[in-house]
Amino acid sequence: MGIAVEIAVQDIAGVRVALAEGADRVELCSALGMGGLTPSAALITGAVAEARAGGRDGFVHVLIRPRGGGFVYDADELALTIADVRFARDAGAAGVVVGALDDSGAVDAEAVAAIRTAAGPLAVTFHRAIDVSPDPLAAAEQLAGLGVTRILTSGGAERSIDGVPVLRQLADRVGGRVQVMAGGGVRVDDIPAIAATGVDAVHLSARDGVQGSPSGPGGGAATYDITDARIVRAAVEAAARG
Repeated sequence: MGIAVEIAVQDIAGVRVALAEGADRVELCSALGMGGLTPSAALITGAVAEARAGGRDGFVHVLIRPRGGGFVYDADELALTIADVRFARDAGAAGVVVGALDDSGAVDAEAVAAIRTAAGPLAVTFHRAIDVSPDPLAAAEQLAGLGVTRILTSGGAERSIDGVPVLRQLADRVGGRVQVMAGGGVRVDDIPAIAATGVDAVHLSARDGVQGSPSGPGGGAATYDITDARIVRAAVEAAARG
């Protein structure tokens, strides 16, 4: 039995590729190179329109992350997060991808509850902030109680394939109450072993770098990321085999 495939994308072209190659959903974000940040309002609106044109209302899940540098947020950052969640909801997104921790690395239950309320009927994914937690199994139990739809995790490892033992424990512990989605350095060849842990889905960026126009001082790198259709197609085929 196969598992679902989620593709992290940064633009409308990525949404289009994921649709065409049979992915189950996308996580829409910006700045994947730094772990992902909240995409612009225009990008959210355009991605939802693209998915709807392809007959997939439930396709776009929006990463809401106000900054890089960890997952402990102050009151201003939490207020911004909640406002962005509401915007994504009103723009027609199917879900939001969030995460918040306290100073000890445990789930910030108050923040997650506020985000869950703001999301309304949307699916809520708690992202790889859980991999910072000192006790991911306890964190998963807590998230189940908070009404989170799914958890994105590498099993605490840099790459999901190295976190297989913890992924299996998570699937056994909270499976059926919360979906467990493996993500973090996933390669197509890793998918069979990851699927065997009992997780519900796999998450990957399927990125390739291409040469852009010349970039001078202050312009950043001269390459940029695209979503590679060949990688998405191969991932979907591997996940379908389970």
